[in-house]
Amino acid sequence: MIQNIRKVALLGMGTVGGGVYKIIEKQKNELVYKIGAELEISKVLVRNKGKYANLVAPEKLTDQWRDIIEDDSIEIVVEVMGGIEPAATYIKEALQKGKHVVTANKDLIAVQGHEMLELAKTNHCDLLFEAAVAGGIPIIRPLNQCLAGNEITEVMGIINGTTNFILTKMSEEGMDFAEALQLATDLGYAEADPTADIEGHDAGRKLAILASLAFNSPVTFQNVYTEGISKISAKDIRYAHELGCEIKLLGIAKNTEDGIEVKVHPTMIPQNHPLASVNDSYNAVFIHGDAVGDAMFYGRGAGELPTGSAVVGDILDVARNIQFHCTGRIGSSCYKNIPIKDIKETKSSYYVRMKLEDRAGTLAALAGVFGSNNVSISMLLQKTKDEKTADVVIVTYDVLEKQFMDSIIVISNMSMVKEISSIIRVYH
Repeated sequence: MIQNIRKVALLGMGTVGGGVYKIIEKQKNELVYKIGAELEISKVLVRNKGKYANLVAPEKLTDQWRDIIEDDSIEIVVEVMGGIEPAATYIKEALQKGKHVVTANKDLIAVQGHEMLELAKTNHCDLLFEAAVAGGIPIIRPLNQCLAGNEITEVMGIINGTTNFILTKMSEEGMDFAEALQLATDLGYAEADPTADIEGHDAGRKLAILASLAFNSPVTFQNVYTEGISKISAKDIRYAHELGCEIKLLGIAKNTEDGIEVKVHPTMIPQNHPLASVNDSYNAVFIHGDAVGDAMFYGRGAGELPTGSAVVGDILDVARNIQFHCTGRIGSSCYKNIPIKDIKETKSSYYVRMKLEDRAGTLAALAGVFGSNNVSISMLLQKTKDEKTADVVIVTYDVLEKQFMDSIIVISNMSMVKEISSIIRVYH
């Protein structure tokens, strides 16, 4: 039996907004039984009403925010506009008005999420954002609910489909970076300006959200060290294979005894690790908890319907909470204030590829510089050689980033070093 109608306003009708609208319209009859009420999208905020007249009933379209914020019958506001403003203003005003909010806005949650969760808590509202990380993969709700009994010490994953597609093509088909990026653009995986993806910024925003929830301590995008994939070459991928590794752009967050590490960078990962086989535009998040052990969440990380699926899941959750008078039950979980470690104070193993003059004493001189900075060499391989230079690969044991980079500064100024071609961290 239909008890009542839960009215929803949709802010934005782009890729994700369109997916949300399609899913709700398709599931309309089913949703009555899933939430115990009818779900109705009563308003859709767009810039150009004429553009969507054939998709949405004209009376539902509006280009005025006040038509939504001043309508007391609308209980749930779904923000799928993207960007910081006016989305931030709309979300805050909605929460202050007692309306519940569902958003897919990773840019906003990664920067202002803690403030907005506190605002939601103050106004006894739900603020849900499952779609802000990893598209259709359920990960926010598991962290908040299913895994809440764990002390989570590590969260890492492939959380950007564009870069994973590019690296997959480089690995499987031998493409160079520029060629793989062009293919990603042609197929619609990469934006016209791919900077946020290929330089690690998109993954950094998602990692900030994941780390905050996993470790119950505020982490913002500004805290995340980011490094992109534009310097990765086909040669590095070939050498990684020889070392039994794949190169992936990983977001890695660790809760250590002396603080939280949050960093996004290309990483050599052993081919037997579950993340190594995650290819193309798929995403995966790998979690270690003290009770659950290792768990991995895998699926489509973006797209109209996968992301729309996550948004609709949140809408249904809010609608159920309204039905049973239990809104605001899962709010801000950041009750700790753990320090964030500077990247220089983190440890890693490193792969270094460099071009050296082929003369006596060169390798000994390199080893001496590394040794003086407490950098131990695990492996040294001479890969290619011509009349004057040799391509040399060095892999180190775990070392403080600061000590390693101090070594690189000295080495880069040595006369026999013609080029430091690549530096990639290695995950063990």
